[in-house]
Amino acid sequence: MMADIPEEKKPEPKPELKPEPAAPAPPEVKKEEFKRLKRRLAILHVYSSKNDTIITATDMSGAETLAWASGGMMVKSHREEGRPYAAMQAAIKVVSTLKEKGITHVHVRIRAPGGVGMKTPGAGAQAVVRTIARTGVRIGRIEDVTPLPTDSMKRKGGRRGRRV
Repeated sequence: MMADIPEEKKPEPKPELKPEPAAPAPPEVKKEEFKRLKRRLAILHVYSSKNDTIITATDMSGAETLAWASGGMMVKSHREEGRPYAAMQAAIKVVSTLKEKGITHVHVRIRAPGGVGMKTPGAGAQAVVRTIARTGVRIGRIEDVTPLPTDSMKRKGGRRGRRV
């Protein structure tokens, strides 16, 4: 039957499939290197009010303080303690200390004064989060831990309020 088909119309033989070479085995990781590759985690507590920003880095239990800084440590005048620039400088200081200690990942807990005070964080809180993200430390979780009253707490000022 193949003889009847002209030379041009004969089906071409299929090429043999060669098995692909196996991927090379991963390099052996020494125990010393494995400890360095392991991710280290810390909690960054950011207290941000209208007048100041305080950043404290602790271990996961919250008992051991690894580093801390505040906006007042970074600027000279009192009126600039709560500004974003002071908060950014404080965050850079804390993150550089954490990197020296081998911390690679952080959870951020933002707190405003709360209670009868402001319920929203100050201007420094957002600047801190942006600065941490830009410095190379990975952010795992950002949460707001501002204490909110569930009953009505009495504000200062007395029965007739603050008289201006």
